[in-house]
Amino acid sequence: DPVPPLQVIRPEPCGVCGSRIRFGKTAIKCCQCQLLLHTKCREQCPSLCVPRPHHHAWPREGVLADFAPSTPPLVPTLVVQCVTEVETRGLTETGLYRVPGAEQLVREWKRKLLRAGGALPALSSVTDIHVVCGVLKDFLRGLKEPLVTFSLHPAFLRAADIPDDAASDTALRHVVSKLPPANRDTLAYLMLHLLRVSQSPDCKMDVLNLSRVFGPTLVGHSSANPTPLAIMEDTPRQSKVVARLLSLPPSFWRGFVGTEQENLVPM
Repeated sequence: DPVPPLQVIRPEPCGVCGSRIRFGKTAIKCCQCQLLLHTKCREQCPSLCVPRPHHHAWPREGVLADFAPSTPPLVPTLVVQCVTEVETRGLTETGLYRVPGAEQLVREWKRKLLRAGGALPALSSVTDIHVVCGVLKDFLRGLKEPLVTFSLHPAFLRAADIPDDAASDTALRHVVSKLPPANRDTLAYLMLHLLRVSQSPDCKMDVLNLSRVFGPTLVGHSSANPTPLAIMEDTPRQSKVVARLLSLPPSFWRGFVGTEQENLVPM
């Protein structure tokens, strides 16, 4: 239900067309999901959002489980929506996840999605797909602890360092299974997505490229305040972990997001 039109004080993007609602212009804001739109874009608004029981905005920061739904697969809506958008129209873009999106737009959209909680505004109005990639990376980077968690971080590094590939794979599968359920499901979901990106000839982002980009984002460090030495030593090992994880068979990852995977991702 829209409230009566309000005056915009801070320029914000319209949730429907994506262009700025300028200072002093009138706009409409939905009481339920806080979606802000031009009065002229009201007709194009996807649909009235259904009031959700106990719906609340997500925290500004938290661990992954704080953002996950209550039923499996435990993958945050924000992650699903970004991945779906990227797979719908991004798999022909060169340098997906490597080419940065406009920083200000990335910040704006991340803030908008976090404020909306589970009732997300459509990302189809974001013209540049690299902005959507930026939102996903920024969300994962902004978690209170990396996806692999602080406590399992050393075990992931050790497993990836095992010289024998088969032994390394076995060790990694074991460590993955020890992750909290939301972290494990989200990691599985992201690995299947990154494998699809790596297989797209247009993206020119092979496993090695993607590992370099996602190493710091997914693996991070073993504490919130790493020393400069730890940062230097961790960096090459972070991408090694992601490369090893991407070498595990897709069937292993599908075991966690299972048949629900079809509901999550357009194939």
